[in-house]
Amino acid sequence: MGLLEGKTAIITGGASGIGEASVKVFAREGAMITIADINEAQGEKLARMIKEMGSDALFVRTDISSREDVEMMVKKTVEHFGRLDCAFNNAGLEGKQATTAEISEDEWDRIMGINLKGAWFCMKYEIEYMLKHGGGAIVNTSSAAGLMGFPGLSAYTASKHGLLGLTKTAAMEYASRNIRINAICPGVIRTPMVDRFLGGNKELEAQFVEMEPVGRMGMPQEVAEVTMWLCSDKASFVTGASIPVDGGMTAG
Repeated sequence: MGLLEGKTAIITGGASGIGEASVKVFAREGAMITIADINEAQGEKLARMIKEMGSDALFVRTDISSREDVEMMVKKTVEHFGRLDCAFNNAGLEGKQATTAEISEDEWDRIMGINLKGAWFCMKYEIEYMLKHGGGAIVNTSSAAGLMGFPGLSAYTASKHGLLGLTKTAAMEYASRNIRINAICPGVIRTPMVDRFLGGNKELEAQFVEMEPVGRMGMPQEVAEVTMWLCSDKASFVTGASIPVDGGMTAG
């Protein structure tokens, strides 16, 4: 029996990076999965792969900054699988590099609308279902930038700090109703987001690696394993936590 055998999960941002790795790890542990993403081609391809592995997967095109999309994502999950046990609210974006005084209002709103408001939309509809059906587990993707400052990424950093506050508050609100809510804080992980940020700049990549006490970037599966554990019954006494998965980056 896998750790998520018989459970249904939603994974947003599930078509690539940490989300894609999590889809594969959750499937390995027996979960049925809704893959939510704006990348239809990759999402559908991944869903087919999961089915070939012997599990069940549903792709739902979802823009998490849209309340209607998120509500439909949860509705389709329950209609298809008959239940929702856990959710990994992972979708997000880094945005353009700019100092606090230089970032545009439109860019600020775009990042907040996905990273923070979008995560709240997800939690809102996931929690509504879980309250009616005995509970569940939710994990939100924050960042090392939710635990420390990152010059040039003011909106991203603010959104990830805000998500930790939202996670802690919701965890306290619903702890007595059998809903566990935690956050993970990845460090520098080899994902398409980090690759976009680096832009092929080897010197910048070396600086990023230097920030990691372990001497390397993390891999998406390393984050996925922690997330899967948090969604499993093995983490039954863990809620309201903000767990760094960062190779020691924020330990100092």
